[in-house]
Amino acid sequence: MKNENYTLDNVDFAILNCLKENARMTSSEIGKKINLSVSAVIERIKKLEKNQIIQGYTVSLNQAKMGNSLTAVMEVSLEHPKYYDAFADMIQNNPNVQSCYYRTGEFDFILTIYTDSADSLEKIHRTIMNMAGIQATKTHFVLKVVKNDFNVIPHAGEG
Repeated sequence: MKNENYTLDNVDFAILNCLKENARMTSSEIGKKINLSVSAVIERIKKLEKNQIIQGYTVSLNQAKMGNSLTAVMEVSLEHPKYYDAFADMIQNNPNVQSCYYRTGEFDFILTIYTDSADSLEKIHRTIMNMAGIQATKTHFVLKVVKNDFNVIPHAGEG
């Protein structure tokens, strides 16, 4: 798979899958797992970082154990595109919003929200509804997370 000037091969995909499984996996552990020298693993990881295929390393948190027992998906519609920037800025600064996608369809945005209670969600909803330019919202409560995978690694050779 080609990423602008860098072409990913099966070894790169193997390294990415190891890091996806555990971003703290050492180069030595990765090398043993995929049968590659430590120095080759380090060199490839540096290339993946330099080419911004790897953009950072993070931690996956159990939201319920962090006190966020409620997950909601909220759709938001704007009256006019001129309100986009103000809405996007507000969302960037809301720590309860895990993701926000600008999209096509009946609603302009879809948000994933983690919070501790229905009361807290209602406050977030009220904040959004009180913004200038908000036309409508639709909120869905998540009953159970079936899959929550933040990184998708395509299989080598697929376009």
